Amino acid sequence: MLVRDAMTRRVEPIGPDEPLVAAARRMREFDVGALVVCADGRADGRVIGFITDRDIVVRAIAAGRDPAVANVRGAMTAYVVECADDEDLAEAAARMEERAVRRAVVFDSARQLVGMLSVDDIALHSQTLAGEIIEHARAPERPVHRGGWPWWEVPAR
Repeated sequence: MLVRDAMTRRVEPIGPDEPLVAAARRMREFDVGALVVCADGRADGRVIGFITDRDIVVRAIAAGRDPAVANVRGAMTAYVVECADDEDLAEAAARMEERAVRRAVVFDSARQLVGMLSVDDIALHSQTLAGEIIEHARAPERPVHRGGWPWWEVPAR
């Protein structure tokens, strides 16, 4: 199975200097929990991170920052994992697991942003792959483990 078969095609971009309240409103408008942060705020711009609803709450509001004043740059996750739309889904999932992330941006062969691949997208096609990503994202200090998910419940031989 290819990434394009599992990814979410709708990508909503936002600029890093937009206020957090604008990001939250865009998430509500498009019924999404994450936006791709592009340097110029457009989907054809350079991807520099993600902003999630959790980022807004945990990194900004819980820290006492005013979402009407604080900008996306201050709460976003600047680490981005990329994959190609024609890449094997298991390979993209393995990269997400190794880097302990729950989402990746998807580019086509012309390097155009065409989607986002989340652990939720992967779970619809393989609970095993999704479980491996989540387990490593929750505890990145543990070594990457393949197969037999959940591995901690597999009887020892």
